[in-house]
Amino acid sequence: QVQLVESGGASVQAGGSLRLSCAASASEYMYSPNLMGWFRQAPGKEREGVAAIYTASSLTYYADSVKGRFTISQNNAKDTVYLQMNSLKPEDTAIYYCAAGPTGLVGTWSLEERQYNDWGQGTQVTVSS
Repeated sequence: QVQLVESGGASVQAGGSLRLSCAASASEYMYSPNLMGWFRQAPGKEREGVAAIYTASSLTYYADSVKGRFTISQNNAKDTVYLQMNSLKPEDTAIYYCAAGPTGLVGTWSLEERQYNDWGQGTQVTVSS
């Protein structure tokens, strides 16, 4: 199991920016995730994949709703993943979750929950108009 801790959630006005962080830790007996992702769940809606990054290649995938506004990245140690969110809209309001998965098989399925084994506790992002 990989331990994931998110931070950076806040309340901002529309048009503003936030950067979320996800710190991952795993013992030598745990797998090192090949895939890291950000998901979000708005009130009354299902959780949806927002962005994903393959840790070996830094290849990224984004949901259409955030392309051009959000950027997922990782640090050199590959133990922290970031989600830079720009031009925020009220519809971006949600709890954002970090997730880790073992698969290194590249594809658009990287935004599907079933690719992930471990999840953080979530961080709230609220965007006001």
